[in-house]
Amino acid sequence: MRFLAILLIITLMCPLVIGTSVPGGEDKNPDDSEVPFSIIERTAPSVDGEKWNFEIRIDDDAYANGTILSITTQVCTNDGVCDPPVTHESVAEGQNYAISITPPSDHTYVNWRVHAEYENGDGENFPQGDWFKTWSSCWNNEKVWGGIDSTEDGCKSAGGESSLPGFVLPTVLVSIAMAIVYARRN
Repeated sequence: MRFLAILLIITLMCPLVIGTSVPGGEDKNPDDSEVPFSIIERTAPSVDGEKWNFEIRIDDDAYANGTILSITTQVCTNDGVCDPPVTHESVAEGQNYAISITPPSDHTYVNWRVHAEYENGDGENFPQGDWFKTWSSCWNNEKVWGGIDSTEDGCKSAGGESSLPGFVLPTVLVSIAMAIVYARRN
C-alpha cells in the first residue's frame, strides 16, 4: 500500500514538473518535412474572445493516397486549467482543411494537433504524444506575464489583475493527505 501511495504522489506531481518546462511565448510549429500537410493560415497570437483561424493543406501525395486529416484543439487558461481536447469536424475543400474557434478570456495558448487517417485504416498524430502551440496575446508562464497585450501584472484587457494559479498547491496537499490516510487504513 505504501508503494501505491508513493506512486499516487509521484503521478500527481508529474504534471507540475512537466508543465514548468514550456518556454513562454514561443509558438511550437511543425517542421514541414515531417508532416503530411502545410499551414496555410494560423492566427498568431491568439486573442481572447476573437476568432482563431487555422487552415492546413494536405500534401499532394497524401491526398492522392486517400489520407484524411482531422484537427484537434485544446485551450489552456492563465490560471493553469486546460479544457478537454476537442476534435473538430472540418470538411475538406479540395486539399484544404479549416477550422475556427473563439478562445475564452484569459487564455494562455491554443494547443493543436492533426490526425492523419490513411486509406488502409491506420492513423497517426502530428505531433505524436504532444501538441503544437499558439500562444495568446497575453499569457502567464511560471509567474511571468508576456505577449503584446500584457503588463507586468497581468493582461491589459483584464484591468491589470493577475490570475495566477492559486488552486494547485491546495489540490496537491489534499491529494497527498488522502493518499496517506488511504495507506494507513490498509
